[in-house]
Amino acid sequence: MIDFFYSLDVALFFFINHTIVNPFFDWLMPFITDLNKSKPVLGLLLLWVLYVLWKGGKTGRVTIGILILTVVISDQLNSSFLKEIFGRIRPCRTLEGVRMLVDCGGGLSFPSSHAVNNFAAATVITHFYKNQKWYWYIFAALVALSRTYVGVHYPSDILAGGTIGFGIGYSMTYIWETLNSKFTNKHSLQ
Repeated sequence: MIDFFYSLDVALFFFINHTIVNPFFDWLMPFITDLNKSKPVLGLLLLWVLYVLWKGGKTGRVTIGILILTVVISDQLNSSFLKEIFGRIRPCRTLEGVRMLVDCGGGLSFPSSHAVNNFAAATVITHFYKNQKWYWYIFAALVALSRTYVGVHYPSDILAGGTIGFGIGYSMTYIWETLNSKFTNKHSLQ
């Protein structure tokens, strides 16, 4: 059964990495996959954070605080713990004929940290800013898909990463809402 799922994963990998290729995606996907290395994008992200802190009031401050804590937790949990447990080698190191559009990287493959972190962040942000839901989840999905398109992750890496990231983001907002509710109720009774 494991062989069946692995062969399905490889077939889907090659479908994304070879079959749906086109010049626009060949330009877009490496850009999306390496957004954290783009100074203009980092500048826009910083402007968004400052805007949310300035105009968002308490909700903005809470969002940014939980967002930072969530990404730190999701990144460390995934990179230092989960990847080490699974120890899966990247497809660009194990499969022949992979179209490489970025450097393969030296890390492990499962689950994708890009997917974990972006879906965790999207879940936190959209908890507080529901009207931005589609934007953040589409962004997270594009970043995750880009990882397979450029040749560095299996589809199961990004699917698991997205699921784990959503779970971490949901858990963090649930903890916040529970603590905030108890704290607010405790002080309103006095």
